[in-house]
Amino acid sequence: MTASPQPSGRSFPGSGLAKGLAVTLRTMTKKTVTAQYPETQPDLPPRTRGVIGLFEENCTVCMLCARECPDWCIYIDSHKETVPPAAPGGRERSRNVLDRFAIDFSLCMYCGICIEVCPFDALFWSPEFEYAETDIRDLTHERDKLRDWMWTVPAPPALVPAAEEPKEYAAARKSADRTAAQQAAEAATAARPEPTRSEPTRPEPTQPKPDRPEDGDAR
Repeated sequence: MTASPQPSGRSFPGSGLAKGLAVTLRTMTKKTVTAQYPETQPDLPPRTRGVIGLFEENCTVCMLCARECPDWCIYIDSHKETVPPAAPGGRERSRNVLDRFAIDFSLCMYCGICIEVCPFDALFWSPEFEYAETDIRDLTHERDKLRDWMWTVPAPPALVPAAEEPKEYAAARKSADRTAAQQAAEAATAARPEPTRSEPTRPEPTQPKPDRPEDGDAR
């Protein structure tokens, strides 16, 4: 029989305990890096996959995100409206109007496919993650909630210094300004007092004039 090889290095009793104490002593002298959450909010990177925000002005109800979602957690409802011609003699057009856009985050696996396949940049990642609920049914966020998450999306870095603003942002801002002006006009019309109607004045009866005596008549 061949003898088994003996280990080259010999360990004395308690060497493991000494190494552990040495690591503990080195760690005790270093500054702690523990973040006291929630008093101290974490500094998350811009591309954190926290929650999905909806930029409703860019959504054309193409249903591409709902069809490509592997979890089927996106629910979209819409209807068609007829748009009058932009110029006289033109033809009427029909467009899709968004009625409901909801995401069930209890089913979502945060794969990001819906954001990648959206051809009109209507979905974005937000670094916000504080949306825990006590009821699983409250994890289905409707479009109003998704719109609120949109304002927490960090702005993308400019590709070129001093570049022009993307046309999608300009179109969305113009649409928001038009809607605000229309609401302000409706509010001003509602606040304007209605004119009081005055009753028509009746003409006073005129007294008949006495007949003038003709020349030659006796007075």
